[in-house]
Amino acid sequence: MGLILAILVQGLQMVLVLALAPGLVGFTRKVKARLLRRRGPSILQPYRDLLRLVRKEAVLADNASWLFRNAPYLIFATTWVAAALVPTFAAGLHFSWAADLIAITALLGSARFFLALAGMDIGTAFGGIGSSREMLFATLAEPAMIMIVFTVALVAGSTQLSTVAEFMVDHGTLRVSLGLALIGLIIVALTENARVPVDNPATHLELTMVHEAMVLEYSGRHLAVIELAAALKLLLYISLIACIFTPWGIARQDDGLLGMTLGVVTWVGKLAVGGFLMVVFETAIAKMRVFRVPEFVGGALMLGFLGTLLLFVSRSF
Repeated sequence: MGLILAILVQGLQMVLVLALAPGLVGFTRKVKARLLRRRGPSILQPYRDLLRLVRKEAVLADNASWLFRNAPYLIFATTWVAAALVPTFAAGLHFSWAADLIAITALLGSARFFLALAGMDIGTAFGGIGSSREMLFATLAEPAMIMIVFTVALVAGSTQLSTVAEFMVDHGTLRVSLGLALIGLIIVALTENARVPVDNPATHLELTMVHEAMVLEYSGRHLAVIELAAALKLLLYISLIACIFTPWGIARQDDGLLGMTLGVVTWVGKLAVGGFLMVVFETAIAKMRVFRVPEFVGGALMLGFLGTLLLFVSRSF
């Protein structure tokens, strides 16, 4: 009975991240419209868009290979697994042993790999430009993520997210290294999700597109799956930041129904706060030129490296 209950709670987390991801995107669009003094679309609009795309026929190019057809499902699967592994409302769930920061980084890297290949598969100029820019940013974002993982692991003594969250709740203190890791992770999150100042998800200007350029040839159910995967990635990074740096309110494994319910409410609140702060930052800053983005992402790499170096130096003395 205990095993069945644990699997059900884990399944509930998988369903929640999938159900709330489009809502988070709709919330950010609504807040951004309000900040720009516009009415904006409904928070439920992303759900309607996904349903509309699923009902449409998928149009494929004549030279599209099997990779182009199957890449959306591979991208969605790897992103959904990574998002479902991050402790959201509860720590120590049944598959928490697999919620390793390095494994999640590898899953996200695999999704990026398939997306870049799909962008180049058709042979269009926009797809090639978007894929090359995505790989350029990834050469700095992935090492930065690894350095941030090392910083967190040196503090908590583990790369397993449930262990990290429980350590931060029980022994969390203000550390300069964790502050550097937090800023670095925010920069990586903005880069990975193609948000301002790295990219503008609301534009289709060919000279500035990164993510949109790679998915420009997709339509119908394929585009719906890719858009859902992008929403899952945004939810993943906000949940990851909340799990590592603000884990308070997260339920423990032995908490009852009330503890789990409070954990869900707290997690939804953290998603709302994280999405609101991200939109405020986007509204207050302009988009960078493409050739300035490596400097921006390189800052995250340096911050992660400095955080790790500070921990090594402090332990040496």
